[in-house]
Amino acid sequence: MYLVGMRFVLIPDKFKGSLSAEEVINSLSTGIRGVYPDAEIASVIASDGGDGFLKAVARAIPVEEISVASVDPLGRALQSQYLWAKKEQTAYIELAECSGLVLLDPTERDPTRTSTLGTGLQIRHALENGAKRIYVGLGGSATNDGGLGIAHGLGFRFKDDSDAVLDPTGGNLGKIRSVEMGGVIEALQQAEVIAINDVQNPLLGPQGAAAVYASQKGSSLEQIGFLEAGLKNLDQVVLESFGKSAADLPGAGAAGGAAFGLHTFLNARFVKGVEFMLQLTQAEALFEGRKTDLLITGEGAIDVQTLHGKLIQGVSGLGKKYGVPVMAVCGKLDMEGEDAGKFGLEVILEIRDPSKSIQYSMENAATLLQQCISTYLKNRKTNR
Repeated sequence: MYLVGMRFVLIPDKFKGSLSAEEVINSLSTGIRGVYPDAEIASVIASDGGDGFLKAVARAIPVEEISVASVDPLGRALQSQYLWAKKEQTAYIELAECSGLVLLDPTERDPTRTSTLGTGLQIRHALENGAKRIYVGLGGSATNDGGLGIAHGLGFRFKDDSDAVLDPTGGNLGKIRSVEMGGVIEALQQAEVIAINDVQNPLLGPQGAAAVYASQKGSSLEQIGFLEAGLKNLDQVVLESFGKSAADLPGAGAAGGAAFGLHTFLNARFVKGVEFMLQLTQAEALFEGRKTDLLITGEGAIDVQTLHGKLIQGVSGLGKKYGVPVMAVCGKLDMEGEDAGKFGLEVILEIRDPSKSIQYSMENAATLLQQCISTYLKNRKTNR
């Protein structure tokens, strides 16, 4: 006989390339109700600021969608969206909407040619629309321009040694000799900009934007060195122009150094993605004054580095605070010899069938996730 009254809280991220966070929630809910038909299920989408940031915000608070003409990472015309909370005069912008890797074919991916200009145009539109606060979700970028494009979109101009204005691409970083600010949009001075991001990488060095992420965006080894040198040059010009450097700031390397540009040129502060979403969704209210039997989180791939990241830490911290056991689900688990318990987790479940291809697991992720959680809960109930 099934137990009734079980209560679950679901706080997953997307399974990148396979399931949106909403689809993860739906599959988990179906699997849970196969074991506990009368279960109460509450859910929150956990976004790190990357792909799906706008959907997570729109699910959490009342906003309207604003359509704006912009450009993609290669400068091609693009109709894009951001979210607008009129009463609060607050805009929510997802960098991947105009500067994302998903906008390019694999053959087009080349961070020496791409730019965050499209995101800058969105920010400009929001400022002209009256925004006093702008949240920019970072992640999923096709760029390594140090935020050059964003700044260009707001009126900054970067010049070479002949005083010619440079196109704001990653390939031109090394040519910058000066920054001109005479055309910067005035509304920027009255607005607060917040970069939402869970990446802690600095701008430069072996853990920096180019070394860690440029290859994922189509860079060759030679280009990685070229981009690194360009980012060093940008940092040096910034130091000479403004008397400060944010290159070592944790998170400055996010989105190909776009976080560096946001901080340097827009005076943006950084906020951790999961902390932001948990606060925005008032997730803690789900636990106050009521018993929760299991808290479930998850994302596409989990390894030791992921478990030290903010999603797992943030959710397991919630579980610890309210005395709720926490488990994680993932598409692929790469964690040999590690114990889930030391990360505050009851278990980590991998939905992948090792006897079949990764492609099979990605295409059938919804069904595999449903079956995986159902099987685990049946065994968990029997053993208890």
